[in-house]
Amino acid sequence: MMATGTPGSQAWLGQSLKGILTEKVNTCARDVIALTKQVLKGSQSSELLGQTAQNMVLREDAILHSEDSLRKMATQEAIQDNVEQSSDLQDELNHLVT
Repeated sequence: MMATGTPGSQAWLGQSLKGILTEKVNTCARDVIALTKQVLKGSQSSELLGQTAQNMVLREDAILHSEDSLRKMATQEAIQDNVEQSSDLQDELNHLVT
């Protein structure tokens, strides 16, 4: 059991404990605020990662579409070159036959 002291010492002890408790409460409040900030930052990071993933999918689709278009253009150019060559060969054959 605590020994009873003078009213002045009890007041000092009460003030001292009050100061310690206030300091602990303030420390806990700062820790909660820091934790809340981290959680919010993590939440925003998650959102940004999700948006980045969606953007990457869109970019990938655009790249695939571009590759497909380039292949088609190359095929068209090859066909056009073959048509020109066949026309040249046809002209040469006509010239040889006549």
